[in-house]
Amino acid sequence: MTDSKTGQDSGSAPDGGFADPFAWRPLKAPSLAEFEVIATEAFRRLPKKFRDRCEGVVVQVDEYPTEEVLDSMGIQNELDLLGLFQGVGLPFQSDSTPQQMPNMVWLYRVPILLYWAEHDETLGHVITHVLVHEIGHHFGLSDDDIDAIERAAD
Repeated sequence: MTDSKTGQDSGSAPDGGFADPFAWRPLKAPSLAEFEVIATEAFRRLPKKFRDRCEGVVVQVDEYPTEEVLDSMGIQNELDLLGLFQGVGLPFQSDSTPQQMPNMVWLYRVPILLYWAEHDETLGHVITHVLVHEIGHHFGLSDDDIDAIERAAD
């Protein structure tokens, strides 16, 4: 196995086990700052046409959703929400509407890391998936619309 941070062999044996059972010791989950770097890079890799329509959208990474967010959405467990879009989607904006706060996409580090640990996907893929899903809400898409697009893309 190659360490994603150093690019060095982390001690995996050809059979998939660890040749050195202590090789995992220096590996750790990305910090909040490292997670933000991954999210920024994921956004940068999206098609330009897609990014251009996100002008003014702020992407924020936090450890967990707030109690206020969980309560407003009727969610009991803070680990059940990976991301959130807050704001007025593009189809609902108009020049006559009073100035709003900027549209925001929230990525929640700990719930995303837990999801990643339980699924066979790379962390970059999971972060990109959550980011694109929440930006889909900025475009005015519902969860059902986004799910249908994802199913069609598979």
